Amino acid sequence: MTEVVRRAQAGDEAAFERLYRECAGRVYALCLRLTGSAADAEERTQDVFVRAWQRLGTFRGESAFSSWLHRLAVNVVLAERRATQRREQRVRPAEDPAALERPGRAATAGLGIDLERAIAALPEGAREVFVLHDIEGYRHEEIAVLAGIAEGTSKAQLFRARRLLREMLDR
Repeated sequence: MTEVVRRAQAGDEAAFERLYRECAGRVYALCLRLTGSAADAEERTQDVFVRAWQRLGTFRGESAFSSWLHRLAVNVVLAERRATQRREQRVRPAEDPAALERPGRAATAGLGIDLERAIAALPEGAREVFVLHDIEGYRHEEIAVLAGIAEGTSKAQLFRARRLLREMLDR
């Protein structure tokens, strides 16, 4: 793959297309887990590859290309989430914090819940920390930096996510 990456860095669009075909599935799966929405995951996947094309020159080959792309995907999803939250804060009054929460249980009531659906039903912050920590293997210190939250908040969100998942899956 390193030769394909070098060719893509030199501007070879066919080489970049090959990288896309080889990596898009994993990037989409990560985006889906982080966003909880197939439509959002598709958009973020496209955003990741646009950003990858723009920043391909910054890839130095010190790690695997897939690792670099994985980190880029996490950054793209989290940056979009922060931008969306800023837009929503300007539009929605902050008097009712519950209005900013994503529905959790109500969306899955009566359904045969599998793990992916249960993860998607988690509130945004809890889902983000759960995916990054328990699925992707990031440490709380790294999550805190990536998500712009305190390390203690990351730990609390993980505890909350695990508790909610147990409750959803026990039903």
